[in-house]
Amino acid sequence: MVIRPELPGDLAAIYTVHASAFPTDAEARLVDALRAACHLSVSLVAVDSGRVVGHIAFSPVSVPGAADGLGLAPLAVTPDRQRIGIGGRLIREGLAASDAAGVPFVVVLGHPDYYSRFGFRRAAEVGLGNEYQADEAFMVLELEPGSLPVGGGMVRYGPEFAAWSRAEPAAAKLSL
Repeated sequence: MVIRPELPGDLAAIYTVHASAFPTDAEARLVDALRAACHLSVSLVAVDSGRVVGHIAFSPVSVPGAADGLGLAPLAVTPDRQRIGIGGRLIREGLAASDAAGVPFVVVLGHPDYYSRFGFRRAAEVGLGNEYQADEAFMVLELEPGSLPVGGGMVRYGPEFAAWSRAEPAAAKLSL
């Protein structure tokens, strides 16, 4: 399996990966909206035997008083390839690409037990809040120590997420 940046020929396959991994195609449409707005800062695919089987996206987020960071969302692996480490590889390589690009921090709204394996911690510990009122599931990873503002602040995602959050039921939002 190869992890690499997305290519123009991957777009339909990326849509299919997200649409197959989630209850609706909302995450697939979110990725398309981020791409159309040129807000995919890091977009990687997992390719196995010539087939795209996974995708991860990182897009800009802001916190007053800090350099812009990235939000990890969404991450998807085709159902037939889940639970064998593809998502973890996408996360590790996406974080490495973010770090290499000089990104100071990454946030994620996801399962704490899963994302803590990659160094994420509860964002509230450093005073960060989010627009979705998530608590335990909202996490941060400082790639550059000391990059977050003292006292924290409200993390703002791009406008593409506002449309997504209105379209998705609350239970599905945890996968952001």
